[in-house]
Amino acid sequence: MPTNDKAGPVAAPAVPSTGRAALLTLLAMLAFAANSILCRLALTQTAIDPAGFTLVRIAAGAASLWLIARATGHAKAGPGAGAGSWRGAAALLAYAAAFSFAYLTMTAGTGALLLFGAVQATMILVGLSRGERLVPLQWGGLALALGGLALLLAPGLSAPDPLGALLMAAAGAAWGVYSLLGRASRDPIATTAGNFLRATPMAAVLALLAAWAGPVFGGGLRWDQGGLVYAVLSGALASGVGYSIWYAALPALTAARAASVQLSVPVITGLAAVLALGERITPILAISSLAVLGGIALVIVGKTRRA
Repeated sequence: MPTNDKAGPVAAPAVPSTGRAALLTLLAMLAFAANSILCRLALTQTAIDPAGFTLVRIAAGAASLWLIARATGHAKAGPGAGAGSWRGAAALLAYAAAFSFAYLTMTAGTGALLLFGAVQATMILVGLSRGERLVPLQWGGLALALGGLALLLAPGLSAPDPLGALLMAAAGAAWGVYSLLGRASRDPIATTAGNFLRATPMAAVLALLAAWAGPVFGGGLRWDQGGLVYAVLSGALASGVGYSIWYAALPALTAARAASVQLSVPVITGLAAVLALGERITPILAISSLAVLGGIALVIVGKTRRA
């Protein structure tokens, strides 16, 4: 998930026990789902704007990850130490900003499904462009997933706002690029901390543009106490602590299992949105979710069988 890190080698991470790995994985998935809930809560129930939310989330994530990296012995945890990259920071900001602006008009459940589908589609398409080949089972899964997304976006009473859907798809593509860049990282916590630190001044520039451009950027720069609290929770806990927990669980997971468990994030988000936001799980969303997540699962299963 983080970007390329040019820092020297670090000690191999400890492999957690099966029970500990399961608990860490569950906590990480809950944290990832919480990002959608917290963003939607902030934008619908407080005065904070998307650019302000993005800035506070990135800055809080940078502070949280830097502290975690220092506390856990990942000393090279900032730009000055060579951790992270500007390409990674740009992809991170593109994801976070598009994510925030998309949630002005999208429900949390629909947004999480579209985000996850776009992430996986981006990574699959990049793999195909690099010469990877899919077996028939995987092609069937890809077609099923794309059909589910098409159903979700089809014009109708339940269709999401087109601009919001486009922004969320862009957020997913940016996160897919960020994930692909991060495959070569030797120290993901330090790299992610460095990327968040680099992305913070970029997010500040976006916030200044929002203050200058006003309605074009969601009504101008504004915030209140509640919005700031949600943004800090999203950055420091759901992002910073969430990623750290995930990296602690990864040594105990195969690549296929790590990809499979992430299928739970849109489901957790949708259920949490019902409880926290009063959203409805419509028949279209339910069918689309089954198609998208089931299709991606087939792609993962096909890759496992071929390996």
